[in-house]
Amino acid sequence: MNPEEYVAHDALSLAALVRKGAVSAAELLECALSRADHTEPLLNAIAHRLDDAARGQVRQLKAEGPFAGVPFLVKDAGAAVAGAPMTGGSRLFADQRSDTDTTLVARYRACGLQIIGKTNTPELGLSFTTEPLAQGPTRNPWNPSCSPGGSSGGSAAAVAAGVVPIAHGTDGAGSIRLPASHCGLFGFKPSRMRTPVGPVNGESLYGLSAAHALSRSVRDNAALLDATCGAEPGDPYAAPPRLSSYSAETDRDPASLRIGFSTHSPTGSPVDAECAAAVRRAALLCESLGHSVEESALDYDAHAVRSAWRLIAGVSTALYVRSAEEARSSPSLTGLLEPVNAAWVAQAERYSALDFAQAIDEVRRAGRSVGRSFERFDVFLTPCAAAPPPLLGVLAGLDEDLDAFYERFWNHGPFTAIYNVTGCPAMSVPLGSSAAGLPLGAHFGAALGQDGVLFALAGQLERARPWSYEIPFARALTPLPRVA
Repeated sequence: MNPEEYVAHDALSLAALVRKGAVSAAELLECALSRADHTEPLLNAIAHRLDDAARGQVRQLKAEGPFAGVPFLVKDAGAAVAGAPMTGGSRLFADQRSDTDTTLVARYRACGLQIIGKTNTPELGLSFTTEPLAQGPTRNPWNPSCSPGGSSGGSAAAVAAGVVPIAHGTDGAGSIRLPASHCGLFGFKPSRMRTPVGPVNGESLYGLSAAHALSRSVRDNAALLDATCGAEPGDPYAAPPRLSSYSAETDRDPASLRIGFSTHSPTGSPVDAECAAAVRRAALLCESLGHSVEESALDYDAHAVRSAWRLIAGVSTALYVRSAEEARSSPSLTGLLEPVNAAWVAQAERYSALDFAQAIDEVRRAGRSVGRSFERFDVFLTPCAAAPPPLLGVLAGLDEDLDAFYERFWNHGPFTAIYNVTGCPAMSVPLGSSAAGLPLGAHFGAALGQDGVLFALAGQLERARPWSYEIPFARALTPLPRVA
């Protein structure tokens, strides 16, 4: 197999070829590395390449499992890969390496995936753009002047460019779904604790963050969740049980769904006209497929959620930094953080225990309100982002002005974080594009535990309007533009 043939397949198709003996895992590995060699000088999607480790391990891979031999990338945050760096996009952890795999990474290996690197992320995952000072900016394959989004921006750029067909991401406020939207991919955030976060961590971002994947095809995404979901010993809580395999859900058209939709930001911030128009087209598509569609709004206090998320994320980051200081017996390491994140930590250290408890109560109240909304609707549709992919620099935090940074951050993605604070599943589906040809994702959410409903709808949408194999770079490995 050559790299041109490689990018024409999704992950399950590649694995089927490996199981039949039509191609070897070693061939797939070399195709992926060749593709990375070609795209990385421009994109900077992979923070840490693991070529030697992958070549050493490919000899032991067995041609079995749903993803037998498929190359895969893990985000450089939220998941440890034994022997690999774990920097979180920060100079604070530049020398940190992982001793063992996290449970989720072990499950990736068990289903046949071969890990070829770790992808770039904004510092500590605290941005909707991927422009860390420690590792440099990642560029969007659809337009290298634009951001691929964040915080799973490196994973999104690599999948969109055809380096791998599917990649790991984490999502604390929209960090899988925003990059999927900006890079023309399918991105899925599962229900809270659907995938494991251990064995060391009990939860991630106090239950606000979830891990899964960005992919070109819906079926890859569903099959990976089938292979990796489930509780592990010591989990503080568990997701509601699944009723059937997610792969089976993608193969069937759902019964008529009650779909609410809105094109308005819940906080009243601006929404680009192209993003709003793309949602209205998605609503019409859903209606044409037999679903009941009604313009409405989720019932919750969006301003309170916005404030609570800022406090909870700040406290989580401050604790992370303090743990690093204690481990190194250093009085202060905040000088190694980017200025805006140092300001965020400083602010968080001034909060009281009562402040934190009130923030947790606020997001739990939002969960109750949204739960009642999902008694009326099966699915809710909005834009994924409030604007098309922005130019690099627009969302970056280059100074200590935390208020201005947070305003830009939240206004760009006002629709997504409610599914993090409630634990509900949500997805970005690549159903639109801007006049400039940049991807626009339609965002769908469902009630807690209803991941299968979303996968069934996603499969139906993909069949009605296929997108799986659109790759912005020509499949032939023609020279890419250089950026000064």
